[in-house]
Amino acid sequence: MNPILLRVVCGLLFTALVLGVVVHPPDNLTQGLGMLLPASMFLGVALKGPRRSLIPKKKKGPPPVAAQDVFPPT
Repeated sequence: MNPILLRVVCGLLFTALVLGVVVHPPDNLTQGLGMLLPASMFLGVALKGPRRSLIPKKKKGPPPVAAQDVFPPT
């Protein structure tokens, strides 16, 4: 999916959640906390975009050499 389209969709979903909370506030604290988690995830994707990982993965080196290859039997 296009990252810009994903950001727009997540922004609209976040806005819908916020407007839903304003129009119909949750009955108790646990419902409010339950709505906070997806809202924070939508807001994070809408602001930052769908980033994978900022730290590049390390490339694996050559496979380790077996001890019998290093020291041949005498």
